[in-house]
Amino acid sequence: MSDISLRLKCRSGTFPIKISPNCDLTDLKEQLSVLSDIPSNSIKLLFGFPPKPILQFDGSVADAGIKSGDTIIAEVDTSSSGVKETKIQTENAILKHVIEQEVGDGLPLILRKVVPADNSCLFTSMGFVLGGKIDLGSGSYMREIIANAVKDDQVEFSEAVLGKPNEDYCKWIRNPDSWGGAIEVSILSNFYGVEIAVIDTQSGSISKFGEDKEYPHRVFLIYDGIHYDPLYLESPFGAGEIQTLFPKNDDRMLEAAQLLANEAKSSRQYTDVNRFTLKCLDCGCIMIGQTQAQEHAKQTAHTNFNEY
Repeated sequence: MSDISLRLKCRSGTFPIKISPNCDLTDLKEQLSVLSDIPSNSIKLLFGFPPKPILQFDGSVADAGIKSGDTIIAEVDTSSSGVKETKIQTENAILKHVIEQEVGDGLPLILRKVVPADNSCLFTSMGFVLGGKIDLGSGSYMREIIANAVKDDQVEFSEAVLGKPNEDYCKWIRNPDSWGGAIEVSILSNFYGVEIAVIDTQSGSISKFGEDKEYPHRVFLIYDGIHYDPLYLESPFGAGEIQTLFPKNDDRMLEAAQLLANEAKSSRQYTDVNRFTLKCLDCGCIMIGQTQAQEHAKQTAHTNFNEY
């Protein structure tokens, strides 16, 4: 029986691997632990679309349904329970995260989950739509994913695209005070193999990253000019369940998202980035608008700003 060709994605990069279909899952876990530099007792392996964790390591790779061409994602397992459904503590209840159910009949009521405004809101929001919980550790891991993707493709990610030299950008995005935007969303879409629909509350438009790829699922974020939040649906199939990952071919969620975008625009739920005032926490300089802030950052290398 011929070997299976796989691709490993982890925080340190992307690696092609070949294994026997008869390889034990425990042995695969050990191999991927070495490649990803994640201890075997702390590693979480996911595969398929949407990515699902491998929870049992009994049997072979073939028994688990892993086949040639699959991508294995290796992450640090921050869960203490290891249960199949992610549980997230909220003010009133424990919510179960479901990812495979179809949206119910009719137009769904899409909801917004507010995440901390700590310059890593994009990454926290992505962690929520992928894993069903707010994990403030998502930022450092996703920043590393982005830095590695940019470093590995200096043709696509040139200075003209990034607005700064490739090496400088990689240092910049690793800084926890740096904000994520369209470039970072695009890279995360490619890494996780999912379309990311971003609702802009200022324009009322929806930008779909990964739209040209054959990704089977879509997630939703909402952006108000300076802050990202994730969107979710309270599942009609079970009390206390939420859904954040939706079939790409079901346009009802897009319709619901567009209604939310129109409502947010009409009620001015956005920050005008050309008029808002920022203060540089490094030198105290006061700036008006995104353009002045970008120019200040370019001239001084200061990136630690707060709305003023």
